[in-house]
Amino acid sequence: MSSAASGLAASQAGLRSVSNNMANVNTPGYARERVTQTTGVTAGLVNGVKIGEPSRIADRFLEATVYRRGSDMGNTEVMSAYLGRLQALLGAPGAESGLPARLDSIKASAIAMTGAQGSTQTVAAFAAEVQDTIVTINQLTSDVDSLRLDTQSEISQSVERINTLLQRIDDLNGSVVRLDGNGRSSAGVADQRMSAIEELSGMIGITVREQANGRVSIDTASGVPLLDNRLRQLSMPASVGGDGQTTYPVITVRFADGSTGVGTATGDTIESAAVGGKLGGLLDLRDRVLPRFNEQLGVLFTGVAQSMNAVSNAGTTVPAPNQLQGRPGALTGADRLGFTGSAVFAVTKANGELVASTTVDFTALGATATVDDAVAAINAGLGGNATATFTDGVLSIKATASGDGVVVAQPPTNPSDRGGSGFSQYFGLNDLIRSAGSPLVPSGFVPSDAHGFAAGQATDIVLRDASGRALTRYTMTGSGGPSFADLITELNASPLGGFGSFAMDTKGRVQFQANPNVEGAVLSVASDSTDRLGTGQGFASIVQLTGASSGVASAGVRQDILLDSKKLGLARLETGVPVGGKALGVGDNRGATAFVDRLEATVDLGKDGTTTSAARAATLLGNLGMAASRADSALDDATARRNDAVNRRDSFSGVNIDEELANMVVLQNSYAASARMITTASQMYDTLLAMLN
Repeated sequence: MSSAASGLAASQAGLRSVSNNMANVNTPGYARERVTQTTGVTAGLVNGVKIGEPSRIADRFLEATVYRRGSDMGNTEVMSAYLGRLQALLGAPGAESGLPARLDSIKASAIAMTGAQGSTQTVAAFAAEVQDTIVTINQLTSDVDSLRLDTQSEISQSVERINTLLQRIDDLNGSVVRLDGNGRSSAGVADQRMSAIEELSGMIGITVREQANGRVSIDTASGVPLLDNRLRQLSMPASVGGDGQTTYPVITVRFADGSTGVGTATGDTIESAAVGGKLGGLLDLRDRVLPRFNEQLGVLFTGVAQSMNAVSNAGTTVPAPNQLQGRPGALTGADRLGFTGSAVFAVTKANGELVASTTVDFTALGATATVDDAVAAINAGLGGNATATFTDGVLSIKATASGDGVVVAQPPTNPSDRGGSGFSQYFGLNDLIRSAGSPLVPSGFVPSDAHGFAAGQATDIVLRDASGRALTRYTMTGSGGPSFADLITELNASPLGGFGSFAMDTKGRVQFQANPNVEGAVLSVASDSTDRLGTGQGFASIVQLTGASSGVASAGVRQDILLDSKKLGLARLETGVPVGGKALGVGDNRGATAFVDRLEATVDLGKDGTTTSAARAATLLGNLGMAASRADSALDDATARRNDAVNRRDSFSGVNIDEELANMVVLQNSYAASARMITTASQMYDTLLAMLN
C-alpha cells in the first residue's frame, strides 16, 4: 500500500509537470520542468519512491551563447539603424540634392560661364550653386549633430532600462534563494530571471556566472561587475550643451542604495563601444562615427572654400571695386609679415585704364618685415591714388578717387605666398566665400611666432581611440612660453603626448601623429577660449586642428555677390600695361575658366592628404555607404547567429509536444499500475476480513 501510494503521488507530480510544460509550449524562454525521483529506503528496505520539487531542464552554456549573441545583435541593430538614417539624409546616389551632385553643379555652372561671356544669369547661377553646396554641407553637419542628440537620448533611456533589469534580476535572485532554501521549486522564478538576463544582454554585453546558492553574478563584457552579492546601478548626469557638443558625461557605476537609488561610486566607468550591446553601439555612434563624419564634412568645406577663394582673389570685376575689404584674421600690424614672392597692386579707372600700379616684393622687405611694413610699401607704391589700412586684423585698400577701382593680382612669376595662399587670398580681399568662424586659409605661422594668447585662456583637447573611448584630455593654457613652439612643447609634454606627437607643418597647421598602438585615434576640441591678441581668432581655428574648426556653420557666399552677380570678378589684371594703358577689359572672362580648372585641381587638406573636392566628397559618401552596407550585413549575420543560439537552447530545454505526450502515457500507465496495486491490496484486506468473519 505504501509503495503504491508513493507511486500515485509520483505519477501525479509528473503529470502536473507535463501539463505545465504543454501549457507553456509557446512561451518564449520557458525551460521545461522535470520532477526528480529517488528510491525510498527505510531501515535498509526499499519503501516506494520519493519525489522532489520540479527542476528546470537547461544548459547554462547554451544560455551563455544566447547572451553573447544577443549582445552582438543589439550592437549591430542600432548601428544599422543610425547609419541608415545618416545615409537617408545624404540622399540616394545621383540625387540632385546630394553632395556630389552639388559639386558637379558648381562645375557645370562654371563651364556655363565660360561659354556665355560671363552673362549675369550664368554668374548668378554659379554663385547660387556654390551657396547651395555650402548650405548642404552645413545642413548635413546640423543633421549629424541632431543624430548625436538622438543617440544621447537613447543612451539615457538604455541606462534606465539596464538599471531596471538589474534591479529585477537582483530581486529574482533573492526569490530563487528563498524558494530553494525552503525546499520549493524555483523553476518559474528562474525562467523569469533568464528572460530578464536575455533582454539585458541585448542592452549591454555581459558575462553571467551561477553561484552555489542559486544566485547569478553579472559582469560587463569588459569585466566591470554589475551584480554579485551587491547590486550596482549605472549613473549618467544630465548632459549640457547644444547640437555641437563635443563631449558628454561619463557613465559611472555606483552601488545601489535602497533609499536613494544610487550610492557610492565603485570607481568603474562605461565610456566606449567595448561595453557591447545596444549601449556600446550608441556610444560608438555618439563619440566616434558621427563626429568623424562631421570632421570630414568640415575638411571638405575647407577644400571647397580654399579652391573658390583662390580663383576669386586672383580676379576682379570691371569696373574694379572702389574698395577691397578683407576678412578678419589672426595677424596684427606688428606681426611678422611672412610672405615670399611679390604681388601687384593697381588702381584703375572705370573704363579699365591703369591709373597707378606697384609691385611689392615681400622677399625684398626682409625676414623681419611686419604687416605694417607691407601696408606702408603698398601706400608708398600707389602714391596717394589708393590707401591701404590694417585695423583689428582686417586689411582694407580704398581708391582715393570715387570713380577709380582697386585691383590686387599675382604676377605670373614669383607670386606671393604665405601658407600656400597669395596675398589677396590670405587677407580675403576679394573672397567668394566668407565665414565668421574661420580665416579659411592656413595661418602660415612658424614655430617661432608668438601665439598671443593671454593668461586664463585655454583650449580643452580630447583624444579618442578608434572605438570612441576617451584616452585622455588636456587643457592647453600656453603657460609654457610665448611662441607656437612652446605650445607644441606643452602639448607633447602633456598626457596627449603619451599617445602621439604634435608638430606644426610648413603652412602653420598643427597636426597630430598617433602612435602605432593607438592607430585611428582622433582629436576633438571640447572648448576653446583663446583669442590671439584680441583678433577674435582662437587656437583651434588658427592652426586648423580639426575639421570641426572649419567655420562652415557661419559660412556662405558673400551677400553682395548673391544680390548682384556683377560683383563676382571674372576679369584679370594685365600686369605689363603702362600707366594710361588698358589694364582691364569688359569682355575678359578668364576667371570662369580658372574656376573650372581649379575645381579639377587638387587641394592640400593637411592631415587628410591632397585631393580634389569632388574626389573627397565621393570618398566620404562612398565610405559611408560601405559602412551602412556592412552594418546591414552584420545585423543579418548577428540576427541569424542569435536565432541559431536560441533554437539550440530551446531544442534542449524547450517543450517537445511528442516527448511530453509520450511521458504522459508512461505516467498514466504508472498511475494506473499504482492504482491497481492499491485496488488489489484493498481486495486482499476485504477477503481476509471476510474470512475472519
